Amino acid sequence: MKRGRSKCQSFTPSEGRKKRHRSVAPPYVQTGSSASQKLTEETWGNLPHHVVLHIFQHLSLVDRARASSVCRRWNDVFHIPDLWRKFEFELNQPATSYLRSTHPDLIQQIIKRHAQHLQYVSFKVDSCTESAEAACDILSQLVNCTIKTLGLISTARPSFMDVSQSHFVSALTVVFVNSKSLSSIKIDDTPVDDPSLKVLVANNSDTLKLLKMSSCPHVSPAGILCVADQCHGLRELALNYHLLSDELLLALSSEKHVHLEHLRIDVVSENPGQTQFHTIKKSSWDALIRHSPQVNIVMYFFLYEEEFEPFFREETPVTHLYFGRAVSKDMLGRIGLNCPRLVELVVCANGLEPLDEELIRIAERCKSLTAIGLGECEVTCSGFMEFVKMCGGRLNQLSIMEEVLIPDNTYNIEQIHSEVSKQLGRIWFPDMMPTW
Repeated sequence: MKRGRSKCQSFTPSEGRKKRHRSVAPPYVQTGSSASQKLTEETWGNLPHHVVLHIFQHLSLVDRARASSVCRRWNDVFHIPDLWRKFEFELNQPATSYLRSTHPDLIQQIIKRHAQHLQYVSFKVDSCTESAEAACDILSQLVNCTIKTLGLISTARPSFMDVSQSHFVSALTVVFVNSKSLSSIKIDDTPVDDPSLKVLVANNSDTLKLLKMSSCPHVSPAGILCVADQCHGLRELALNYHLLSDELLLALSSEKHVHLEHLRIDVVSENPGQTQFHTIKKSSWDALIRHSPQVNIVMYFFLYEEEFEPFFREETPVTHLYFGRAVSKDMLGRIGLNCPRLVELVVCANGLEPLDEELIRIAERCKSLTAIGLGECEVTCSGFMEFVKMCGGRLNQLSIMEEVLIPDNTYNIEQIHSEVSKQLGRIWFPDMMPTW
């Protein structure tokens, strides 16, 4: 074989001895005995680039790197831009996390050779500030990038929130300025602020379609309103309730704006009685629904019972409701009266008073309800059976803990299983609490 050819060195058993293959594995890969497998020039070493590329696309990063040590041809494929359009940086501290971390040598190689190829990028970091700072350092070096989607994911708090705000904003601004075609950004639990959002809008207003930024305390209602006013292609938005305003809903309902598809609102209170929640006008909700009649409005509540007073006093077009803490009977009664678009309801806890009347009202008024989950609540078997009969076969998901159901003179637990199964047209059992 001539020197300089990119094909694998071949050998046959008749040669009487094995030829040693020189590994060209990157320094962050530990090659094993599999690298010494016999390959023939007529098979693996001669595969066309597009075939090897297809194989590489189904391998993990570590396996791709190991395969790249087989021969120069495969090493060339390893660096084809198509393989680097999507990448997740995993940044964890060995002393505090068992998760694997992207090797520093690989990070440097990506920055030097593939930064301009990155399009779909995410950073997954643990709770250590050092990991979040490392993510910011990488972001600040992506000056030649054309990123389309960016996600910053903290596997545990606080992570990004402990990073210097100036450091974080400076790194994020590098991407906002240089990408020019960002369509999806997930930056929950970060110190992003109003000025950085203005930079985002100035450079990516024509392409931005998804923005998730729950728990971003440095963003004001004016900051998110700027995004809605300028990014007319925005289809999905996730934010905290304190950023929601009548002005924002009206901006999302303007003629210039595309139809919004998904609006997620997190309603969170860390200290009972210390957070004041404002009320959104019914006319603002109505304007949004007229403009985007198919929009899903998802609300996650983590409040204390006494903090629910401002909500659902008037008709609200919410479609998905999740209550992470105890919610009162009065609140559930208001949902039955004022949430006609409700599709899914999950109640983690309520108390010791049966919810028969509230559930029956929800079944009667919420004609689109297809999924419900009840945790630490109480419902009589007769009341639950009436609820199921009123909903009929439209209930695609019915998750009720067995402890929730109270046997009465009409039904016991065994009869409920049989009767509910008949109404749903499929076998149904109440959920069981694990015993471990």
